[in-house]
Amino acid sequence: MSSLARHRLTPAETGPALRALCEWTPADAPGGGLHPGDVGWHLRFDDAAVFLWIDDVGPVAAGFLDGPVLRVTAAPGADLGALAADAEELLEPGNDWSDGLPVPGWDLEQEEPWLVMSWTPRPVSSRAEPVDEAGAADRVLVQRSAFAGSTFTVERWRTMKRSPAGGLAVEALVRTPAGEPAAAATGWFAGVGVRAARAGRHPSGPSGARLWARCRAGRVRGSRPSGCERSRRRDTVHKRRRGGALSIGRVHRRARESRLGSPSTSLNSAPTSPGLSLRCRPTRRSPSLIGLTRSAACRSGPRC
Repeated sequence: MSSLARHRLTPAETGPALRALCEWTPADAPGGGLHPGDVGWHLRFDDAAVFLWIDDVGPVAAGFLDGPVLRVTAAPGADLGALAADAEELLEPGNDWSDGLPVPGWDLEQEEPWLVMSWTPRPVSSRAEPVDEAGAADRVLVQRSAFAGSTFTVERWRTMKRSPAGGLAVEALVRTPAGEPAAAATGWFAGVGVRAARAGRHPSGPSGARLWARCRAGRVRGSRPSGCERSRRRDTVHKRRRGGALSIGRVHRRARESRLGSPSTSLNSAPTSPGLSLRCRPTRRSPSLIGLTRSAACRSGPRC
């Protein structure tokens, strides 16, 4: 029986976890509780912590606490039972949801699932541009305008870009004809695919600007944009489908027994690539831009 050890990594130490996640992430559909892009966005905080589980052979899982949600991706063939038993030590009262691990005594939450939606990239407006230091303030402005309660700042953008995940990131900023910031998206490469983990539109921007930003990020390697949306948000789902989106999978996560059937306090922590709690149907389409969209009101501000 191989030994299992859990390591708490500082931001500067997350390289091994990112490399493992890139290796385990399939190109065509999300397959675990965590994507390298989730870690990349998490690393905008100086005090961010990532957990790496290692056995006698090497890394077997990586994850972190996203507010009340433990998000984990395990290596193919990993002993999920052993990982879940060890991870229970991290799950204090208040950490009541799990993406990617079958925590003993927890079951799939009863809420309507997240829908994984995908659409074919469209021609990108010439007003979509990469984000560099000169455009960082406008990138931050879009984020804070799109998500009420966002704590994103230029300094946190710099911290994110300096992190070990910074080299995997690709960002796009869409401007209005007058040059004002209208929408933005940030994605991270993982193998062949790229995932747009954060995309937002300025309230004054055109309705299609967020999609343009996603497509600009996705077309870097010919990826196919995708996004997660709560199935109960029928108006939003309908708008996505009118724009050509197709549902390619459903997402559930596991919850502590006391939380089953109760409203989630972390609705904005979308399980974008989340193991046993996520069962997305594989697609034969081109590599995915696995996306995460959030409601206009970011009730869990620090994660925006």
